Amino acid sequence: MTSLSCITSSISVTSSQSSSTPLFASVSGNPHYFLNFSSSSRSKRGGFKCSYAAGSGVKDDSRVGTIDVVADVKAERQIVVLGGSGFVGSAICKAAVSKGIEVISLSRSGRPSYSEPWVDQVNWVTGDVFYANWDEVLVGATAVVSTIGGFGSEEQMQRINGEANVVAIHSAKEYGIPKFILISVHDYNLPSFMLSTGYFTGKRKAEAELLSKYPNSGVVLRPGFIYGKRKIDGYEIPLELIGEPLEKFLSAVQNFTKPLNTLPASDLVLAPPLSVNDLAFAAINAVTDDDFFGVFTIDQIKEAASSIKA
Repeated sequence: MTSLSCITSSISVTSSQSSSTPLFASVSGNPHYFLNFSSSSRSKRGGFKCSYAAGSGVKDDSRVGTIDVVADVKAERQIVVLGGSGFVGSAICKAAVSKGIEVISLSRSGRPSYSEPWVDQVNWVTGDVFYANWDEVLVGATAVVSTIGGFGSEEQMQRINGEANVVAIHSAKEYGIPKFILISVHDYNLPSFMLSTGYFTGKRKAEAELLSKYPNSGVVLRPGFIYGKRKIDGYEIPLELIGEPLEKFLSAVQNFTKPLNTLPASDLVLAPPLSVNDLAFAAINAVTDDDFFGVFTIDQIKEAASSIKA
């Protein structure tokens, strides 16, 4: 068996499923091959031709062969969505896929039961943030988006909205993830006794931890009521039938309602609803724009979404 060694050669492989960033590598073997690259999340297949140094005495050979190479093929952007199978999380996963971003979802329910084309392009990992195998989800990621949150008893809300997000923030920082986006909640002008409940104190605890650990790259998105098509136990609940008309109405009369914004709890009625798609694309804007960081209100979220949706 005769083998030919490339004196100087490189390979440029582009994934059709994610980034257009090429992978370069040195190889030995016949001058023409089809090359299979496999990583933990996907396989790559590409063609290459060896270029030989002048005077090497090696002639080009048109023979075609196939070899398999195990390699880490890193997308230009790879995000981890915590709670990716939920209402907001799935919208973020879908938006990321539409922008060619590689996505890993970590959630207790794993892969969603419904079938849509984008679902097959997400790496669905089943797990709990408190007991996660972070090597499986964080290695190679360029950003983490957390949609973790929920209601329950005081203790449960503190744990879900606060402690779970704090654990995720610490883990992302330890793994050197450069950016973290937290889906929080609108700063309602509620009475202090309502803001002291576990839901709000948990969210604010997570915000404070994020801005402390990621002062120049942490993103806090504060939506109010979020509407869209929400799937629960296989049934689709069209929240947009309520949210979309209300959003349009409040936007039309906001100049008249602004003086009322200082009244206690007025935001419960006057804070405009937000489309889940707008929230998702604002999160993707945060992922792709290194200058995007800080705390964002409902209006700022809409603005951020509009600049990237097209």
